[in-house]
Amino acid sequence: MDSIERDVVIVGAGASGLTAATELTKAGLTVAVLEARDRVGGRLWTDDIDGATLEIGGQWVSPDQDALIETLADLGLETYPRYRDGLNVYLGANGERRTFEGEIFPVAPATEREIVGLIERLDALVAEIDPEAPWKHPQAKELDEISFRRWLETQTDDEEARRNIGMFIAGAMLTKPAHAFSALQALLMAASAGSFSNLVDADFILDRRVKGGLQQVPLLLAQRLGDDVHLGSPVRTVRWDEEGVTAITDTLQVKARFAVLAVPPVLISRISYEPPLPRRQQQLHQHLSMGFVIKVHAVYETPFWREAGYSGTAFSPFELVHEAYDNSYHGDPRGTLVGFVSDEAADDVFRLSPEERKARILESLSHYYGEQALNPVVYYESDWGSEEWTRGAYAASFDMGGLARYGADLRKPVGPIHFSCSDMAGKGYQHVDGAIRVGRETAAAIVQTLAGAAR
Repeated sequence: MDSIERDVVIVGAGASGLTAATELTKAGLTVAVLEARDRVGGRLWTDDIDGATLEIGGQWVSPDQDALIETLADLGLETYPRYRDGLNVYLGANGERRTFEGEIFPVAPATEREIVGLIERLDALVAEIDPEAPWKHPQAKELDEISFRRWLETQTDDEEARRNIGMFIAGAMLTKPAHAFSALQALLMAASAGSFSNLVDADFILDRRVKGGLQQVPLLLAQRLGDDVHLGSPVRTVRWDEEGVTAITDTLQVKARFAVLAVPPVLISRISYEPPLPRRQQQLHQHLSMGFVIKVHAVYETPFWREAGYSGTAFSPFELVHEAYDNSYHGDPRGTLVGFVSDEAADDVFRLSPEERKARILESLSHYYGEQALNPVVYYESDWGSEEWTRGAYAASFDMGGLARYGADLRKPVGPIHFSCSDMAGKGYQHVDGAIRVGRETAAAIVQTLAGAAR
């Protein structure tokens, strides 16, 4: 087995790990990045599927994502806006198809009042939440012991209003049923985006895309690091003490002063530690789990919905595909729709054969867009739950009570071992922006520790 020595070994070549590695090298430190996959990017993956360029993983850039926008500028990457001209579509409980513009769905006036009231109450609560430390809120324990679904039930009797508000957090973001996570976890999700209103505003949260795909970020960062990035190198064992670490793969051993584990929290326990991680870390990782979502890509000969005056944006908490958008790739004359099937609905369709699942999903899309949606020229499902080195999407979140109980220790270093990923971000939580922020902060903490030791 080959053996090398570095100042810092980084486990995981996603946006967070590569950002940390980049910042550490800027500070004059040596690094080695060990990546289990045969590619860099983690949950960012742009690929050619049957001649169509698809964003299999994350893809959006929002105007408040300063860290990501700075990185795009540094790497010389350009963005383009998501197509959004025309009417949006909403499907009610009875399947009635209604069109609308703006953020509020075309529901009955009484339901609209309830939705607006819920958004205002959530915005007021979110304003009290520090996304970097939601557990410090005076009512954190209380909010973490009630499910988001139950909290909504205490606020309104209007089921359609509850389902629509729940859809933005449960289906669209945490990709778990609203009974499976707490009100505090929901507030953190909203606070990480600046407000609940930002999550409701698709034109804000899903604003722009990157020419060439968002995976260009990790690809270009890795290019700068050169031979310090080692692919196909899953870390099996980490030996550590207060003096340093040794990360061991099947073919390479890296001795370093520090380690950065830049992987989803659910993968941290895949590594053997000698000695074991402290009890607190062992416990908190057992209270984190990934959500589950199918990202559906359907490419058509033309963006036929545009010709009919529609934006491609569609929502319904009553549909299998609860939201969908025009996701046409820059410069491609064809039209692409992207839709999402989350949590329990995703469980149900994965019990079907691939052919039956595809038929069910396309049928759901046709309820929004008409029969033309039934016949794409390219169809692809992003299933991150089956990815060996991810195991879910979009990010890990705590079970009931876990955020208030363990959140403060989520990123606390264990000796020379630091933790860095989008799942652990405050602002930008579960987004690339958050991954970059945490990568920068982790690198700065290591540099500061070394500076203190040198005094």
